[in-house]
Amino acid sequence: MLTLVAIVIAAGIVANILAKPGAPNLPATMYPIGTPDTSEPSGYAPPSPTALPGYTRTYVNDFTASGFPAGWLPFTGSPGGDPGGQFGASHVAVKDGELVLTASRDPAYHNHWVTGGLCQCELGDLYGAYFVRSRSDAGGPNEVELLWPHNNQWPPEIDFSESEWLHQTSATVHWSVANYQQQWFKGGVNMLAWHTWGVVWTRNQIRYVLDGHVWGIITSKNEIPTIPMNLDLEQRTGCTHHVQCPKVPVHFQIDWVAEFHAS
Repeated sequence: MLTLVAIVIAAGIVANILAKPGAPNLPATMYPIGTPDTSEPSGYAPPSPTALPGYTRTYVNDFTASGFPAGWLPFTGSPGGDPGGQFGASHVAVKDGELVLTASRDPAYHNHWVTGGLCQCELGDLYGAYFVRSRSDAGGPNEVELLWPHNNQWPPEIDFSESEWLHQTSATVHWSVANYQQQWFKGGVNMLAWHTWGVVWTRNQIRYVLDGHVWGIITSKNEIPTIPMNLDLEQRTGCTHHVQCPKVPVHFQIDWVAEFHAS
């Protein structure tokens, strides 16, 4: 049985809200997975413009062109909150119809572990539905799909899939200057397989979506961001702190992203 757990973290205090296996009974609402297509790396093409009732597709990228897409910028330098980590622009590439972030040792950085990260920095939006078709080919580094404040004033933050494991992921919303957090964990998911991860963000709810099914819901109004956000995709390592450290190069593969806005 899959296990769903939600916790709130505030001022160093952790309180279990939902820790019962299989709870809660979430709606069986279906969201887009994509369109079956054997020519795609993941076996699914992006969802159609009308795939989400009540919404209009406002952005899609299948990463079939060479180079970074317009509006996307790779990260360099040490990640915020992770002084032992290192982003490198050369660790992000578009090839063979995929956007690929690579965590590997890099001679240009004294053979330290360097990771890939980038943001859709030039496209922020207030509310919407975001879907990312992705997989990883190994465990170790922290790999996350998230929404980040478009004005770069953190928090808030919505992580809709964050994992360093092979069979578990988490989702977290960060809010207030005290960095309060509500976090969900989902076990029993093969992170080596292709999945469509999504977040549906409205003024009243945040819904976390996996392969078309809702697996977590945030309804508390004070937790829901009310400022424009943009999509980020990141890897991080903590090898200097002996956490989130890969043993072999790890590739975080993204087949496509699709974004929708309420009609």
